[in-house]
Amino acid sequence: MNVRMSVVALASMMVAPALSAQIGHVPQTSPYIDLEYKQEFTLFGGFYNAGSEKVGVAPGNGPTFGARYELRLGGPASLMTRFQYVQSSRTIIDPRRPEETRVVEANAPWPLYLADIGIAVNLTGQRSYKRFVPFVNGGLGVATDFKSGADVGAWKFGTPFAFNFGSGVKWVSSGKLQVRADFSDHLYQIKYPSTYYIPASDGSVVLNQRQGDSDWTNNLTFSLGISYLFFR
Repeated sequence: MNVRMSVVALASMMVAPALSAQIGHVPQTSPYIDLEYKQEFTLFGGFYNAGSEKVGVAPGNGPTFGARYELRLGGPASLMTRFQYVQSSRTIIDPRRPEETRVVEANAPWPLYLADIGIAVNLTGQRSYKRFVPFVNGGLGVATDFKSGADVGAWKFGTPFAFNFGSGVKWVSSGKLQVRADFSDHLYQIKYPSTYYIPASDGSVVLNQRQGDSDWTNNLTFSLGISYLFFR
């Protein structure tokens, strides 16, 4: 009898911790909260830190504003679309002039626009941890200045493809609002015209043949946004 009771007691001691581990937190005390919404629309603002390139004629740093829409696809993944305006400026040069007078305008207003589509993935799944949701995202889009012609030096930004990737964190309220912080990188190519390789009247050139006719630049954005959540 004592042996049987000892076996039962031992079995109980072994099973109880396993059951406890499987059950986890009770709903009232769990740090995890299911995310019931299907879509979110965000307005954001921040700062755009343009990557450096060897000539220095591309649109530079500036404040940025935009809108972002996400549609849940299933599980932790969402389809993401984003439009972003950058209040930037750039240096305009005339490569035909001598080096001392080559700069035509040092801070010419030159707005930049970015549009992309991609996938965002919540790292905590379709739920928050203490109302926080870390995420990563990536996609493809374009950058443009909406200018059809070239400047006086024959340079133009055009509409290059822009690869983007980033990460951030969202804080989800108990209502229909959300606060989010995003860090993203747009990678696109800057190209230079043939006029940059032609000697000016003083014999100077903007670029020599060994320097290549393009640069890939990483352009970083940090932003804060307010989201409206719907179809919860």
